[in-house]
Amino acid sequence: MRRDSRLSGVLHVLLHMAEHPGPMTSEMLARAMGTNPVVIRRLMAGLRERGFVQSEKGHGGGWTIACDLRAVTLLDVYEALGRPALLAMGNRTEAPGCLVEQAVNAALGDAFDEAEALLLRRFGAFTLAALSADFQKRLARRGGSTDLEKNHAA
Repeated sequence: MRRDSRLSGVLHVLLHMAEHPGPMTSEMLARAMGTNPVVIRRLMAGLRERGFVQSEKGHGGGWTIACDLRAVTLLDVYEALGRPALLAMGNRTEAPGCLVEQAVNAALGDAFDEAEALLLRRFGAFTLAALSADFQKRLARRGGSTDLEKNHAA
């Protein structure tokens, strides 16, 4: 089953943008993500609407961070993406006629709801600034550079 990796991808892109001294083009970000620039532009649309990023057209343009990383949580970013499904599993049918399946749905549904609530609480407690700080610690341990190409080479 294919997993939805948009949240992970957008967080990746946002951290690169936070470390970059100027605007980053969709092409630059797409290279970092191993994807197409059109995918980047689609992902960034919801973030722009929420005021997390901005874009400038033309020579020297591109995407920049437009928010305080300390004020934006993973939950905020998740919501800007349209709240994609968190869990790959679900009930076989939503309104079964079979009493056995109703019992199964009740048990699984409660567990799924609890798992989703836990994930959303964790997302709400973690900021982009915390992600950036973790990246900085890892970079210092490795003795690396914040250059996009070098970070993706190792």
